[in-house]
Amino acid sequence: MRLGLDVAQHHLEWDELLRRVRFAEEAGFDGAWVFDHFQALYGARRGPCMEAWTLLAALAASTERIRLGALVTGVTYRHPSILATEAVTVDQVSNGRLEMSLGAAWMEDEHRELGIPFPPRQERFERLEEAVQVVKLIMTTDGATFDGRHYQLRGASYLPRPVQRPHPPIWIGAGGPLHTIPIAARHADVWHTFGSPPDLRRKSSVFDEHAKLAGRDPSSILKATDLSISEPWDEVRSTAEAVRRLGFSYLVVDWPTEGWDRVEEFVDRVMPELAR
Repeated sequence: MRLGLDVAQHHLEWDELLRRVRFAEEAGFDGAWVFDHFQALYGARRGPCMEAWTLLAALAASTERIRLGALVTGVTYRHPSILATEAVTVDQVSNGRLEMSLGAAWMEDEHRELGIPFPPRQERFERLEEAVQVVKLIMTTDGATFDGRHYQLRGASYLPRPVQRPHPPIWIGAGGPLHTIPIAARHADVWHTFGSPPDLRRKSSVFDEHAKLAGRDPSSILKATDLSISEPWDEVRSTAEAVRRLGFSYLVVDWPTEGWDRVEEFVDRVMPELAR
């Protein structure tokens, strides 16, 4: 079982964010995760909230081992060709430690306030599927051409290539059985979703079916979900074991409302068991 730590940049500035990521690195977490929003999601909306991809570049230059990613990057915020160049830069700065995570985006108010178009749901799903293809092309191909409904490339090339070849692992955040889960099944190296173990069982069944329809072996695609550590430790252990049995082998540990003491206790009491 691989473990990542969601460092939750709501209301945090650089010093505390760096402290959390370096703690995760020293504690043996596989990855540290930020989110891709421009406002805090909880508490006062006007508190500090650092931008994800410039933050990832800074964290990459300030760490040595831990993998880094934004869970998930909304494809509506940036043209995917520009996002691909940003991701390559972070992969270069980190010497190959980037996890590239994409999703369809959902926070309408944030888009409206910042003047970013917020397409209807179906269009956002279409943009997600096209964006994954554009990102891969920019990272791997000289003179790339792409004729999508929403995105186009005309002889596009970008250097340098990412350190990870052919590209960093592509995560797709997907929970909907009709649209986003099938997209993840067709394109993802890692599928990230959330829910209770019964919910995950149902979603995983849909995912496996669509992966097979796409000619892919479901077991070749890493499955990831979240883990809350606010519950009693026996319950945390039980949940982790239940999702492991469902085939999920990466857990993103949510930063708990209880704060630092709870995270440190998790590292001491529970994390060694899950890592085994």
